[in-house]
Amino acid sequence: MSSNELLEALTILEQEKNIPKETLLDAIENSLITACKNHFGKSDNIKVQIDPQSCEYHVFQEKTVVDQVEDSVTQISLANAKMIDSKYDLGDIVNIEVKSKEFGRIATQNAKNVILQKIREEERKVLYNEYYSREKDVVTGIVQRYAGKNISINLGKADAILTENEQVKGEVFQPTERIKLYVLEVKSTNRGPKILVSRTHPELVKRLFESEVTEVKDGIVEIRSIAREAGSRTKIAVWSNDPDVDPVGACVGMNGARVNTIVNELRGEKIDIINWNENPAMLIENALSPAKVISVIADAEEKTAKVVVPDYQLSLAIGKEGQNARLAARLTGFKIDIKSETQAREAGDFMDYENDYEDEEYDEEYLDEEYPEEEYEAGEYEDGEYVNE
Repeated sequence: MSSNELLEALTILEQEKNIPKETLLDAIENSLITACKNHFGKSDNIKVQIDPQSCEYHVFQEKTVVDQVEDSVTQISLANAKMIDSKYDLGDIVNIEVKSKEFGRIATQNAKNVILQKIREEERKVLYNEYYSREKDVVTGIVQRYAGKNISINLGKADAILTENEQVKGEVFQPTERIKLYVLEVKSTNRGPKILVSRTHPELVKRLFESEVTEVKDGIVEIRSIAREAGSRTKIAVWSNDPDVDPVGACVGMNGARVNTIVNELRGEKIDIINWNENPAMLIENALSPAKVISVIADAEEKTAKVVVPDYQLSLAIGKEGQNARLAARLTGFKIDIKSETQAREAGDFMDYENDYEDEEYDEEYLDEEYPEEEYEAGEYEDGEYVNE
């Protein structure tokens, strides 16, 4: 291969594979040294010179000038050295150029394998770095096939694995279907990057809002907290750093356009968007939306709250199978005890008043009676399931 052909080949590899030319030149240098070692039995005295601009290369053997040659690979006689240049004397080093065509077939094949191996390694490295930079972000993938209970997803240059634990129950995909995924982890393996993705992670919803809502992407609106039961309902608490920007309105969009785009991507999963509030009582009331609340007594230190709702709102506040209250607890981080107005009055310590949000002291004896079935705690989100602390 001429130097021009080599330069052209390296340029194409650099453009198509995104492998730096310098890395490939290093691989070629190592392959030539390997070929010399296979051909001569040693390579300690082999030097390779490659011009990175023209890709012209030369291989030299460094031989010491001696009176009597004992090792033809590393030594040259004085007479032969002076035939090259009369200036050489005993102990001098003579550079003898080695022509690659002198290498045997096996040595040449081994050199080729060294180059190909380096190219494969660099391809894997480039791919790993590319997808590692997307870790904890959202990517678009194309469904390929079901592999048992897992799904193989093509991300363009690499495949990802959507495991059963990270799939939303009830979601069924068809081959060639395009879906959004949250990149959980990228691992480096001998076969290239192993990419684990999720459809259930709460951060998927957050990243979708960042991509869909300009104010969230720009940092004007912050998503302060998020609680999700994948495939069913998500609650997010938002805050605006600009008093002229309504955080809920920005996330909902004109006629619900923005939030509906996200709901469609999540296959109809319901999304409740509420205003974040530093006052825990007001935050808890917002979190229990769409239910109306009569009063909230919150203990910020104990992270507990006692909530009273109108009788006709109790089932709405608790939600189907306790979901609304459970998500509210996870969203706020408070253990929430919900009672109806009648239950609170029967307990004998309910006063008919609206929330006193300015009161920094909380009555610890308020509503002493326990209703375990209506008590919901904040917990952790693990493997697509909610786990109480």
